[in-house]
Amino acid sequence: MTTIFLADAEATRSLGLSLGQSLPAGSVILLEGDLGAGKTTLVQGIGEGLGITDSIVSPTFTLINEYFEGRLPLYHLDLYRLEPEEVTALNLESYWEGVEFELGIVAIEWAERLSYKPQRYLSICLNYSVDTGRQASLIPAGNFDIRVNASHFS
Repeated sequence: MTTIFLADAEATRSLGLSLGQSLPAGSVILLEGDLGAGKTTLVQGIGEGLGITDSIVSPTFTLINEYFEGRLPLYHLDLYRLEPEEVTALNLESYWEGVEFELGIVAIEWAERLSYKPQRYLSICLNYSVDTGRQASLIPAGNFDIRVNASHFS
């Protein structure tokens, strides 16, 4: 696990930018954190790093937004309004298996609602407290390779 202290929302966006520039096709990012913790801001940075110029907004009501103009597709999912059994019915694995959709970056907000996870992913937990400020905990799973210079975002 890597913990990165983020000075502000712009640092959160910069972390996303770095990820968007470096992540390979097939990467799945599972985002967790309270409302307002910076999940959408991080995904906006990922989109910027991929070269996407469309406005990236949280798909709270549409569930999934797809962006195809960058170096890789970005699939942005928001599970906030769903119960775990509803999430299962969506067959989200089609986004990270590369069978039905072109492999890209899959970013899932409120990932704790997933009843199943891909074999390989990066979990990012965003937190904010008055005492410690903003921080992101990056937890790779299943041989997910991530290298981030933590001092770049402070």
